[in-house]
Amino acid sequence: MEDYKKILAISGKSGLHKLVGQMKNGIVAESITDGKRFPVYMSENTSSLEDISIYTEEGELPLKDVFKKIHKETTGKASDISLKDSKALTTFFKKIVPNYDVDRVYTSDIKKVIKWYNYLLEAKMLILEEKKTTKKTDGAKKESSKKTVSKKKTTKNAPKKVPLKKAANTSAKKMTTRKAPVKK
Repeated sequence: MEDYKKILAISGKSGLHKLVGQMKNGIVAESITDGKRFPVYMSENTSSLEDISIYTEEGELPLKDVFKKIHKETTGKASDISLKDSKALTTFFKKIVPNYDVDRVYTSDIKKVIKWYNYLLEAKMLILEEKKTTKKTDGAKKESSKKTVSKKKTTKNAPKKVPLKKAANTSAKKMTTRKAPVKK
């Protein structure tokens, strides 16, 4: 699994689900805990974990970053915090995200995050490293534009070549039009 885009939280269904296919009027999801597949229709509320964030006092913190912090705090093990003890949940979450917005993040949200972390860890779908992408540097962009300019200078006086497709179209038969008879 590359990222959390294909892992879904579906309203009304407990746990997390993996996107496995598409239908004409929805998607097919598979539970990551028991592997059961079922249809999810467009009318149902679904969210990918990639799109979920935790409110902080400064803005929002992506859920994948929260998972990384939980993994660091629990030293790679499943969280053993009692999900029934709200005080223990908020104390634990305060260690993980010290600046989370207390007014907008409820105890039920914290409970979900910890459950989801445990589900992902158990299913070996927890992503801790970001996928590396390579981009061209400004120096490479400048070099490529210089090469283009130099090519234009050398081919400026060269005769233009007609593309093969246009050459084929010019040899096509001309359409003839019929003249309408003139009334006398």
